[in-house]
Amino acid sequence: MSDPIIWNPDIVALHLGNFELRWYSVCWCIGLVLAYVVVARLYKQQGIPGEKFDPLFFYCFVGILVGSRLGHCLFYEPAYFLSHPVEMFLPIRQTDEGWRCTGYAGLASHGGTIGLILALWLYVRRTKVNLMRVLDDIAIATPVTACFIRLGNLMNSEIVGHTTDVPWGFVFQHNGDLLPRHPAQLYEAIAYLVFFFVGLWLYRRYRQKVGTGFFFGYCLTSIFTFRFFVEFLKEIQEPWEQQLVAAIGINQGQLLSLPFVAIGLYCLLGGKWCRRLGEPPTTTVPKK
Repeated sequence: MSDPIIWNPDIVALHLGNFELRWYSVCWCIGLVLAYVVVARLYKQQGIPGEKFDPLFFYCFVGILVGSRLGHCLFYEPAYFLSHPVEMFLPIRQTDEGWRCTGYAGLASHGGTIGLILALWLYVRRTKVNLMRVLDDIAIATPVTACFIRLGNLMNSEIVGHTTDVPWGFVFQHNGDLLPRHPAQLYEAIAYLVFFFVGLWLYRRYRQKVGTGFFFGYCLTSIFTFRFFVEFLKEIQEPWEQQLVAAIGINQGQLLSLPFVAIGLYCLLGGKWCRRLGEPPTTTVPKK
């Protein structure tokens, strides 16, 4: 049996005096920049004017950040944050020594997805670009961002898996672990990267489906189906989830994934609302 992988990286990428730049933030930024580049290229290929693309990044960034933060606060720690509402919105924490800047310690992908969709709806109202086309284009790029976010979780040694004897098990020394665990964050990162490249391949083969909700459905279905099953390898994030698992056999992350899988399948199969809000699949897409 091979030795486990000892995992104990410095969570800070750069120290500048009292300022600390964490790897988690770096990974987030890399993921967002890559998505920005991908969607910019898609817009150009589809002949969408540049002035309609320019505000997209702002809407996406704010939607993801606010949605992720509120998702964590309301889905996983509602009792605490509803009694400390300031900490929902500001990166601070009240301690015995007073207020302390901690960064946003807690972001939820389900909330980020909801926030992104709402932000894109506002973006569409302003720019008049077809809603399903925007959702499809963003969905093609989303898995690469999800990949880097999970790499950020890995650098933070958070969202760890159960103990295991597989040869690639990680000992998360930062958490005080002595036994190897499933690197669940790495499983997700690899899966999302694969989903990204499959999405690009599908786009090259079926570009005429952009604007129908097909790629949006593919993104939701693939990511949240994998998320549902990989949760069986993860430790419970919040103690109260033990009661949920005992009652229905699945945790909060899995429960929240089910609606996204259902919506994804609906869009992937061309549901009525996708046809009503989208563009005909025979639409000719300008090439440049």
